[in-house]
Amino acid sequence: MDLYQKRTKTVDRIDSVDPGVDPDVVSPELTRVCPFPDEVLEPVLSLINSHKDRSSVSLVCKDWYNAERWSRRHVFIGNCYSVSPEIVAGRFPKIRSITLKGKPRFSDFNLVPEDWGADVYPWLSVLAKAYPFLEELRLKRMAVSDESLEFLAKNFPDFKALSLLSCDGFSTDGLKAVASHCRNLTELDIQENGIDDLGGDWLSCFPESLTSLEVLNFASLNSEVSFDALEKLVSRCKSLRVLKVNRNVTLDQLQKLLLRASQLTELGTGTFMQEPVTRPVNDLESTFSNCKNLLTLSGLWDTSSLYLPVIYPACSSLTFLNLSYATLHSVELAKLLIHCKSLQRLWVLDTVGDRGLEAVGSCCPLLEELRVFPADPFHDLDVTGVTESGFLSVSRGCPKLHYVLYFCHQMTNAAVATIVQNCPGSSDLGLKYVLGGCPKLRKLEIRDCPFGNAALLSGLTKYESMRSLWMSACNLTMNGCRVLAKEMPRLNVEVMKDEDSEDSQAHKVYVYRTVAGPRRDAPPFVLTL
Repeated sequence: MDLYQKRTKTVDRIDSVDPGVDPDVVSPELTRVCPFPDEVLEPVLSLINSHKDRSSVSLVCKDWYNAERWSRRHVFIGNCYSVSPEIVAGRFPKIRSITLKGKPRFSDFNLVPEDWGADVYPWLSVLAKAYPFLEELRLKRMAVSDESLEFLAKNFPDFKALSLLSCDGFSTDGLKAVASHCRNLTELDIQENGIDDLGGDWLSCFPESLTSLEVLNFASLNSEVSFDALEKLVSRCKSLRVLKVNRNVTLDQLQKLLLRASQLTELGTGTFMQEPVTRPVNDLESTFSNCKNLLTLSGLWDTSSLYLPVIYPACSSLTFLNLSYATLHSVELAKLLIHCKSLQRLWVLDTVGDRGLEAVGSCCPLLEELRVFPADPFHDLDVTGVTESGFLSVSRGCPKLHYVLYFCHQMTNAAVATIVQNCPGSSDLGLKYVLGGCPKLRKLEIRDCPFGNAALLSGLTKYESMRSLWMSACNLTMNGCRVLAKEMPRLNVEVMKDEDSEDSQAHKVYVYRTVAGPRRDAPPFVLTL
């Protein structure tokens, strides 16, 4: 039996469902003969990186479907309950890299209980059998235990890259297992996780033979690290391009690291204020001037105006500057931005004030993304912060701006009127218009709005083409959600019940498309209709 016959037989035996492709809408032309042999078609398809394009390719004909199936090396799963790991393993036999997302985004705002689900272990147990050659795993908002990390480290001998973003449930003991057993590691990226930090000695667990590391990010950890181990690791990993340390790394220590890794493209510094400094400030400036490839700069905790100028020589090529941990004021920001003419993304605290945002408008003509976070989100609203004046300054000076996150302490009625002109949202018609007029809508998240059952049911023709819908603190009822579940059996309609919520009300509703059916691990407070 030749290779093509083997593949065809395998396809006939399994439930080969692509999470991004509806098998019921596959073209009847699937049976037509493909003019290209497998030896030509598979290498060509392997060059296509877009998930959307790959899904389209798989619908052309049966041969293209099979070739795409066998040539796929990476899979993105935007909802871990939209498909089962068994279905993924059956659909794509040669996956090397997986991106997996779990909890709804509102878990970042503590609106989803910790024991909601999204445990990664059921996935790992299947992946270990299907993909022992797995090299990369990127998790977001998943529940990850130390046992899961140890299982990962011991069951995938060729494993290279681990990224954990907004995950919870593990400790630095889990990182020890990864550092000890993943001997070909190129990436360890730990970002904004709910981690139990038991100390920084996990850095000592990397074997001395490890020289392959390209990405190391532990900025969100709190404990002091073993700097001797960190320095040795950075020194021997000559391909390191991303290094983001936590706030316990001092300026002196940072300089030692930069002297050994001037090739970095992304840097997250530690604290940027200390007394005394054993090296002169101009030595620090000289070190930063040698970082000619730097594109992203973050960290800068506890920044002092005395040391901020040392980064000026490294700012000319920056495209992303993250100052969300640096309490800068308008004058300091203005002096810094003069050196950042290539900036495309900027994150700042509202301590910069409207005058600081005027500097953004004057100095950053290429800016595409701006995020202004509150320095103290729980403080009284009479704090100066930023107003619509700063926002208007940015909008006038940054014509390429297309993404704004703006926590504003003061905005006039006139400014609000300008923003919401032609955008009324006080009845069910508002949501109906959104669902009917946004053909590329993929995720919709609504909170504290007056939308009710009529608004929810107006999207019956829309939800299967979307990834998910989240509605909380709206006017939905259990009956309305039951109607949706009955009309759309391919959707999971989940209602999270609070202790204080009435039985007839649906306070938190999470709707998502799935080919795996209702999930088996739902806790008692989650009702799947």
